Amino acid sequence: MSGHASAPRPLTSRRTGALRGRVRVPGDKSISHRAFLFGGLASGRTRVTGLLEGEDVLATGRAMRQMGARIERDGEAWVIDGVGNGALLEPEGVLDFGNAGTGSRLTMGLVGTYEFTTTFVGDASLSRRPMARVLDPLREMGVQVLARCKDRLPLSLRGPRIAAPIEYRVPMASAQVKSAVLLAGLNTPGVTTVIEPVMTRDHTEKMLEGFGASVSVETDGAGVRTIRLQGQGELKGVPDFVVPGDPSSAAFLVVAALLVPGSDVVVENALMNPTRTGLVETLREMGADIEIVNPRLSGGEDVADLHVRHSALRGVSVPAARAPSMIDEYPVLAVAAAFAEGTTRMEGLDELRVKESDRLAAVAAGLAANGVAHEEGPDWLTVTGRPDGRGLGGGTVETHLDHRIAMSFLVMGLASEKPVTVDDATMIATSFPEFEGLVTGLGGTLEPATR
Repeated sequence: MSGHASAPRPLTSRRTGALRGRVRVPGDKSISHRAFLFGGLASGRTRVTGLLEGEDVLATGRAMRQMGARIERDGEAWVIDGVGNGALLEPEGVLDFGNAGTGSRLTMGLVGTYEFTTTFVGDASLSRRPMARVLDPLREMGVQVLARCKDRLPLSLRGPRIAAPIEYRVPMASAQVKSAVLLAGLNTPGVTTVIEPVMTRDHTEKMLEGFGASVSVETDGAGVRTIRLQGQGELKGVPDFVVPGDPSSAAFLVVAALLVPGSDVVVENALMNPTRTGLVETLREMGADIEIVNPRLSGGEDVADLHVRHSALRGVSVPAARAPSMIDEYPVLAVAAAFAEGTTRMEGLDELRVKESDRLAAVAAGLAANGVAHEEGPDWLTVTGRPDGRGLGGGTVETHLDHRIAMSFLVMGLASEKPVTVDDATMIATSFPEFEGLVTGLGGTLEPATR
């Protein structure tokens, strides 16, 4: 399913009243991709509940099915019968990942070290995204890469007869690169080592351990992490795997509740892994009333409910070091900053230039279209807010087929004086198909844009 072939569907949000109620956000995207990958690879059965059923994640499930895993829907759950580590089958036909950057890069790692050929294709947006950061370490392990356009989709990988274990120092903060190397190490003899100077989301390490891999993590005094994986070990299915709620999806509802006067919302089952909570930390620094209720463990991950009330926010400076823990949340943080007293400065945003769109430029353009005072630099953004939302809104935002741009600016329209329109809401389904229903269920107004 490409999802982008349909005609654009412009959508308008407007301020109508307080948001109230309890909502449960869909499962975390990163963990959902990995549930299909590890479940499909492990021997035995894995039963997954709470999986995010967006197009991106389902593309990863289809790829694993093409390589021998049995994946069936059973009511609310997905039942996966895996092939066993080292026993993936060469896929017939291409692996089509649509718009899924995470799914395609992690699967490249997983299959790269098999002695067969795999061809990866994607939609127009994914085919523009750079893959070199994942392909370079795979080449060091002996993987051949054949691509028409250097290191971009469509491309084919051909694994070596026996892959070479490597010690790889990740050159940029990227959980996808770290994870791709570790996944490649699963089918490689000996110990594969990844050195990570800046910690990124650690779901791969936690889930490898949960599925029975022999993996160790050491952190030195300077915060540098060394992850070692013993290759060719057995992975065992997990009978009851619960996917926590996606913090990047929760972010839109949290910010909406903070901005719309009189709001009182509980977001249930949000993932609170410390590598993913930068936005909540930043919003609390801005004066947000976010109460963390009922903290608990689920599938080895920290989870809690977030009780959010409308709050007067003030501008803050967000350090570059926090970027890896909230890289997907900057668009919606910029919207929150548009309603804060004073100026918010965000730094270390160079990674936003290579997302589904040049996300930094798209955010700046959306702010400009809706009357928000801001300045954009090569890797920074400042936003000067209007606490009452007066004079804000009234514009149409170009989403560039980017789901996070679309949702962020729809949140803005719920609180701004004038409505906000996004040029297309179709692609929201890639990550958060329930978004519109949850917003309207809380009392927000979203309606088809009048042309």
